[in-house]
Amino acid sequence: MNGVHDLGGMHGFGPVEREANEPRFHAAWEARVLALVMVAREDHGYYTIDASRYGIERMAAADYLRASYYERWLASLEYNLVHQGLLTPDEVDTRVAFLRQHPDDDPPAASPLPLPPRAPDPPRPAAPAAPRFAVGDAVVTRNVHPVGHTRLPRYARGKRGVIRIVHGPQIFPDTNAHGLGENPQILYNVRFEARELWGDSAEPRQTVALDLWDSYLQPTPA
Repeated sequence: MNGVHDLGGMHGFGPVEREANEPRFHAAWEARVLALVMVAREDHGYYTIDASRYGIERMAAADYLRASYYERWLASLEYNLVHQGLLTPDEVDTRVAFLRQHPDDDPPAASPLPLPPRAPDPPRPAAPAAPRFAVGDAVVTRNVHPVGHTRLPRYARGKRGVIRIVHGPQIFPDTNAHGLGENPQILYNVRFEARELWGDSAEPRQTVALDLWDSYLQPTPA
């Protein structure tokens, strides 16, 4: 989606600084967040990885830029569990208020409740019988600006490229993120000349390869 969450990033935020000997977790709570996400998303399937990414994109821009990696995961976890009806905003606020007043204490245990059953997976629609494009075909990406989740980076919209690899059918994240089904489409790897993406500021003789779904692409006009 458009905004600071865009896949391609934005100018003006300075260089990406790499932390030497970075630990996997910087605090114990980060490990808890990872465990909670794995239980909710992977073990019980309450939401998908695409919905997880969309939950992060729901963060206000200032909060997103201020947040650390696992703070963003936590925000998405809260959003998705509330969205699925597994938590209420009042329950989240009550827990936050307790932890602010008692930062070194564990909250009182809630009455155990049975976990909601996992919803059955909807039948997967059949993928297209054959890819529209072949290796070497020239394509142009659609210049679209969806309000929801998409894996088409803003910097690559309306740009010309060449099909490099035909991966085959894959889950379409733009619908899967919103609970609208997997709707698999053919996934391609598309090579772009850097100058096509960034004009005269591009480094010479550089290319960028992106995995893009079929509906993101059109044939290059003759």
